[in-house]
Amino acid sequence: MKTAIVTDSNCGITKKEADSLGIFMIPMPVCMNDTSYYEGVDLEQKAFFDRLANREKIQTSQPSPADLMTMWANVLKSGYDELVYIPMSSGLSGSFHTACQIAGEFHGRVYVADARRISVTQRHAVLDALYLVNYGRNAATVQEQLEENAANSIVFVAVDDIDYLKRGGRITPAAAAMASILNIKPLLTIGENKVDAYEKVRGLKNCQRKLLKVMQERASHFKRQGYDIWIGTAGSFLKEADLSAWYAQAKEAFPDDELLYDPLTCSISSHVGPNAFGMGLSAKITL
Repeated sequence: MKTAIVTDSNCGITKKEADSLGIFMIPMPVCMNDTSYYEGVDLEQKAFFDRLANREKIQTSQPSPADLMTMWANVLKSGYDELVYIPMSSGLSGSFHTACQIAGEFHGRVYVADARRISVTQRHAVLDALYLVNYGRNAATVQEQLEENAANSIVFVAVDDIDYLKRGGRITPAAAAMASILNIKPLLTIGENKVDAYEKVRGLKNCQRKLLKVMQERASHFKRQGYDIWIGTAGSFLKEADLSAWYAQAKEAFPDDELLYDPLTCSISSHVGPNAFGMGLSAKITL
């Protein structure tokens, strides 16, 4: 059996990188000022973050069933017997459920895995799937192992401009005003199919230090449990210097671990705004 891996651009993997890895990527639709774009196709991250900073009207959505079916059909026609599709978490979007509904049209050749991930941890799930396929595992086994390992991950995201949470209805205008006056930076956690407030921290630098400390504690816990781990960083930085400074801090906190950086995806950034940043941790699947 020849098994393909398909994912969406919420994982942060670029089209160029996907091609080099031998995986297939469906871009996520983004609507800005009533015009539709596709992440990584006709909308690059820098342009998106700039328009986000200008507070343009932005909405993200899932790929259309027609686009998904066309991609799957083309992948299967290109010499693959089956494929595993790894969308963003079922708890954060309807994309997973839509994919499950149309997978039946492919008569057992398409398996949809709910890895319950987004951003860098979704990337980790894709890399785990690639590892399993390279060791001869079929699509059904890959789906099963990704879903068994789904809970072994966590993402923390720090928000610089709280107004974006207010615009998305996640906090009240009164709470946003008070947080702005007090220079409060929310630290959010994404895991187990939901977004939760983890802590409120005074000042951006303190928030960065808090996020790194929490991640070090989580990584230590995973290692004590006997896991090999993936660690990734992400952000929606408007300035290259801010990106470099954040990555340097993260690398100092994890000097012995491989540390990758991805821009925050459009889906997350549209809710948390520009200059948000985060880290993700996942347990690796090993045979």
